[in-house]
Amino acid sequence: MRKLIEILFLLALIPAGLLAQQHDAVRSEVRILTGAGEIATIPMPASLTVSEGVFVCRPDTVIHAGPETRDVAEQLSHYLRPATGYAFRVVDRPAGKDNGIQLSMDRSLSRLGREGYRLEVSSRRIVLRAAAPAGLFYGVQTLRQLFPPAIYSAAKWSGVEWTVPEVSIEDAPRLEWRGAMVDVARHFMPKADLYRFIDAMAALKLNHLHLHLTDNQAWRIEIRKYPQLTAQRNPTLEEQAQSGCNCGLQGGFYTQDDLRQIVAYASARYITVVPEIEMPGHAGAAVSALPEMGNLDAVMAPEKGAPYRHRVFSPQEKTTLFLEDVLAEVLDVFPSEFIHIGGDEVRKDEWQNSPSAQARMRQLGLKTLDEIQSYMVDRMQKFLKSRGRRLIGWSEIMQGGLSKEATVMAWSLPAADRAPRDGYEVVLAPSEHTYFDYYQSHDPREPLSHHYYLPLKRAYAFDPVPPGLTAAQARKVLGAQGQLWTLYMPTPYHLEYMAFPRLAALAEVVWTPAAKKDYESFKTRLITQQQRWSIMGVNFRPLNPTTDDE
Repeated sequence: MRKLIEILFLLALIPAGLLAQQHDAVRSEVRILTGAGEIATIPMPASLTVSEGVFVCRPDTVIHAGPETRDVAEQLSHYLRPATGYAFRVVDRPAGKDNGIQLSMDRSLSRLGREGYRLEVSSRRIVLRAAAPAGLFYGVQTLRQLFPPAIYSAAKWSGVEWTVPEVSIEDAPRLEWRGAMVDVARHFMPKADLYRFIDAMAALKLNHLHLHLTDNQAWRIEIRKYPQLTAQRNPTLEEQAQSGCNCGLQGGFYTQDDLRQIVAYASARYITVVPEIEMPGHAGAAVSALPEMGNLDAVMAPEKGAPYRHRVFSPQEKTTLFLEDVLAEVLDVFPSEFIHIGGDEVRKDEWQNSPSAQARMRQLGLKTLDEIQSYMVDRMQKFLKSRGRRLIGWSEIMQGGLSKEATVMAWSLPAADRAPRDGYEVVLAPSEHTYFDYYQSHDPREPLSHHYYLPLKRAYAFDPVPPGLTAAQARKVLGAQGQLWTLYMPTPYHLEYMAFPRLAALAEVVWTPAAKKDYESFKTRLITQQQRWSIMGVNFRPLNPTTDDE
């Protein structure tokens, strides 16, 4: 096992173009290590009892399903068929037959919620029950992890006995929102690579993919009314030198049809795609394309290391109407309840130094710069509400006042503590525990990243429910997600290297009851999970016991 870890660690540091050439060598190494009987589920179920026997899959093993469970049964068959070479036919045969996998709806399990399930494995059969299809789907993910890791192969894998240990599992998630944010603005991620990332998320029972679609560097979503937005905007040489990367230099954007396909792919895996359109700050790409939407009369001093660029939308009515036009097209593509409007790091000195912004402030009767942001956020909140959607934004949307109908995504621990106490629903995304663009260790071989440090152990130690909350306040905590800001992640392989295994740690944080978390157990199970990722073609940073707990 140590040899495998060393090989994979070295491969993770190889440029993406060389990674594929080394895949066969890694695959043969993993093949030797595959075996049956390990309980290496991530996240760990809420309740798990293990017996001594095993269920043995055979070429004639079938999946029993009724009309309500057939879709998930077909997904299970699709998962199991390639590696085994078995048909895994989905049949309507009555329950109780031996050597079968039975999926059924059980309304009595509604106490576990729509995502809970019960899985019983005996030597004669496998029975998976849930009150809703989502619960069945998550039970399927657990069942896959009970097989030898080679079950994740897209091609037939010989020499493996396809057995599942006898277990009794009753499981449900701790929190509702379990997600990952991928910044596709600074570095574009092709659709096929997002599909692979979605598959890796689904296997860990994560259910929200937050796409950061716009920023200063680029605008990545087609808006048909404003085609100028997706014209490529190349950063200046000074900007490249300041950032240390070539972010935004490559072109690329998602057409609305692309995004509908991504949404459909994710939805089939019970993942909601939440779009983010940054406003009123981080608007450099939009203002570069449509200068009339910025504060061009603002006289600003040059920024250190780079010429000043206007990065904030103006508070004028024409800008608000433009943003409503944009969101109207976004809503047509994304059916998600929540729409993210950014709201962080607004350079309000642009408004301070803009005569037209100051005139608008007086016209609206606003007294502070924070109130300008609050006014713009409130307009978007009312627009989204009129369309049956909900606004979510970064911590700073609380500045200047915020409707209690809005939801806060807190990127700092103080904001995470404050939001539920002030009556806001909150998704926790604190940089201290969930910014996976930070270095994973002090190893000098780590690829260039932000200078902060977030080891696996700290990611796992995160508790999304701030201490000292009342029961009512704790219910305001919807969940948490990991952030992948791609300033220093030019390729999907690099993105995956930074995401995994820390995203697996977060998956256990948001799913498993806090009392059942065990970091040493997690590290042991992670060894098997690394085999799964290798077989799936997902890049990752292998566990290094000598440095990862620093």
